[in-house]
Amino acid sequence: MDQGALDTASGRASAPPAVAATPAPAAGTTERPLIQPPRKARERRRLAVDLSLLGLVGVLLLLAVFAAWGVIERQFYSPKAFVERYVDLLAEGRAADALAVPGVAVTSAELEAAGLPSTASEALLRSAALAPISDVEVVSQEQDGDVTHVTIEYQARGYDGRTTFSVERDGTIGLAPTWRFAESPLAVMNLGVSGSMVFDVNGFEIDKRQVSPDGADADPAAPVSLLVFSPGLYSVSVDTAISSTPGVAVLSDSPFHAIPVNVQAQPTEKFMSVVQQKVEEFLTACATQEVLQPTACPFGFFVQDRIVSLPKWSIVQQPTVAVEPAGAGWSILAAEAVAHIDVDIRSIFDGRVRPVSEDVPFIVKGTITVQPDGTASIVVTGPDTN
Repeated sequence: MDQGALDTASGRASAPPAVAATPAPAAGTTERPLIQPPRKARERRRLAVDLSLLGLVGVLLLLAVFAAWGVIERQFYSPKAFVERYVDLLAEGRAADALAVPGVAVTSAELEAAGLPSTASEALLRSAALAPISDVEVVSQEQDGDVTHVTIEYQARGYDGRTTFSVERDGTIGLAPTWRFAESPLAVMNLGVSGSMVFDVNGFEIDKRQVSPDGADADPAAPVSLLVFSPGLYSVSVDTAISSTPGVAVLSDSPFHAIPVNVQAQPTEKFMSVVQQKVEEFLTACATQEVLQPTACPFGFFVQDRIVSLPKWSIVQQPTVAVEPAGAGWSILAAEAVAHIDVDIRSIFDGRVRPVSEDVPFIVKGTITVQPDGTASIVVTGPDTN
């Protein structure tokens, strides 16, 4: 049967299927369908915005990296930073590390080519011979072709110092440039010390025979050549039982230059007292000889007649001793003294005996040799004795 026929099972007529009703538009409005862009277009626009933001962030990061690298390079990989590290090592007393900085160590050939002593000793290139350096400040950095001149100012035990270094490129490590000294910051101190073979530099004791190329045969009067760091303050002094000096302060502030230094040691009061005593004992011993010409003594008496009694000598005026440096030792300067003789003399003409009692002036000189163990040998002579 067709729809609408009686349902024989239920006895009811079946209804036709329901149709959904479409709401009618409100009065006075027109109906517009809702149109939305495709999903892929929205995603493309969002991606473009994201990429733009990422690009901007990347550019900013890149600029920040370059700026940071510039700061790092200036602080750690520039000629200024290179010089500061070298001076900091000296200020910290790290002499071996400072000597290992590129361009610091020199060869004999380089010294000779610069007109400096090729045999200069390295004895002072050690921590024990360094003096404190403080208040280091780079005041200028100037480019001259491939060489950069870096000038620093500093304090060295109260002395104001200013030193200019020459720096050049030495290659790279990755992106970082490396540097070396175009001219070594070392200098040569030509040190002459009169009155002692031993001296101190900043409290570090040195014997001339240890640093001279002639070794044990070193000329005591010749200066010794010593390599020193620049910048550096070096106080040279003598402090032995025989001689001393208050010291001479030398500021090494000119790289690869010679620094002439002369130190004149003075005899100590104790040493002078010993020399005076030894000279007086020597002359007193000479006076015990009962002869007209005491052997190896600076005084005597000459007569043409015969003596009847043995001469009796005495020293009535001892000399006042003064000394001056002479090579590794000292010279006793000429000093006046007076001896007295009592003797009876018989004339060869008439046989008469006459007593002689006279003062005999004489001159005392001498030499003082300082032995390697620090003891002194004193030899007293007369004015004509070589």
